[in-house]
Amino acid sequence: MERFFRLKEHGTNVRTEIMAGLTTFMTMAYILAVNPIILTPAGLDWTAVFLATALAAGIFTIAMGLFVNFPVALAPGMGLNAYFASVVIASAATGEPISPGMGLTAVFISGIIFIILTVTQIRQMLITAVPDSLKHAITVGIGLFITIIGLKNSGLMTVAVSSFTDIKAGAFTPVSGSETVIQLGSFHDGSVVLTVVALLLIGILMVMRVPGAILFGILGTTVIGMLTGQVDVAAAFKDQTWVPDFSKMNFWHFDFAGVFEVGLVTVILTFTFVELFDTFGTLVGTANRAGVMKNPEEGKKRIGKAMFVDAIGVSGGAVLGTSTVTAYVESSAGIAQGGRTGLTAVTTGICFLLAIFLSPIVALVPGAATAAALIIVGVLMMQSVKEIDFSDMVYAIPSFFTLALMPFTYSIANGISFGIVSYVLLATVANLSGKTKQKYNVHWLMWTLAVLVIGRYVFMGGE
Repeated sequence: MERFFRLKEHGTNVRTEIMAGLTTFMTMAYILAVNPIILTPAGLDWTAVFLATALAAGIFTIAMGLFVNFPVALAPGMGLNAYFASVVIASAATGEPISPGMGLTAVFISGIIFIILTVTQIRQMLITAVPDSLKHAITVGIGLFITIIGLKNSGLMTVAVSSFTDIKAGAFTPVSGSETVIQLGSFHDGSVVLTVVALLLIGILMVMRVPGAILFGILGTTVIGMLTGQVDVAAAFKDQTWVPDFSKMNFWHFDFAGVFEVGLVTVILTFTFVELFDTFGTLVGTANRAGVMKNPEEGKKRIGKAMFVDAIGVSGGAVLGTSTVTAYVESSAGIAQGGRTGLTAVTTGICFLLAIFLSPIVALVPGAATAAALIIVGVLMMQSVKEIDFSDMVYAIPSFFTLALMPFTYSIANGISFGIVSYVLLATVANLSGKTKQKYNVHWLMWTLAVLVIGRYVFMGGE
């Protein structure tokens, strides 16, 4: 194991890697429950989605560990699963209903596109094309994105809307500043209180430099939740089966003819576009955090391999019957616990496969515990902010757009998109003006992406 994963070379050991893998699993295990809830209204069976989620996360996370030696886990992505569901559900109103099979086919095709982009090295060029300050801004932005997920899931952050006009369900609408207020959650809510307890517990353990602080904080919070009645053991075990029914799976549930008849080109491009930037941001952010980029050449090779596994995962997840599988930002939790090699990913993957048989146990972990872990990970990822060159506005403005728009628009892709476009424009203006001491490098791929980004927002709006 030492020789295969090169543990000493990466300054780690078996215990640390296993603890890190368990931590990553605990912080992203919520997807096992959330993904079926999101996709069931789209016409997919709960059990089928649960099994597909666990299998996809387990298989492709283990692949990431074995073939790339990278401490990053994969699972069906939040946001993309919601988009998948919304496309299928909303289609009924257009008179051209899209079946779940068509949706899975669109995901599968987007995965094939990713494989082509990866094999042709186009995705890997992003590592060279994107300026260092922007890369670090991506890391910080993901940290803030993770934090806002934790705050939202825990109930510590709430949004109160008192609108002057009617707002239709499911519609995006502009509201004035006086209408929308982000507020602190109610401390009469037991989940909010339990989240605060979890934050304190994890924080104290980290200050005391206890190995596996985040994991032990999650476990300790679960026990506290059980003792205080916040975790309903009976409810957690209700309707849960120890033996999985694989016959319910939507394996190879595709409808290629239907896709081309309805014309899901826009849907396929949306899956491809969002996944492109989401994965790039996650892999670069976690790679920086794990110290992979200390050796740039080796780091680029490993991220390139990671992108290939990720691309296979997109299509593979669709084959199993779930929405887009992607690298998970929650992997940062395990990396923060010292995970540096693929053994971390293998451990996480095995946990997902075991979860197929232990769903009642997994259901015990309260959302407050994982939410607190995500918030603490946000603290750790903020450390990269000191690497951003805020003294140079050509780097500072795009970097700020990147790290600010990720959490505030709830999209990693939006943050990277605005960062890329603003950098290309500002760097070009600076070079043409002749008033700067240095010449800013604008890679041709950055120009290409900037044009694609602008085209995406012009023709597809904010979807």
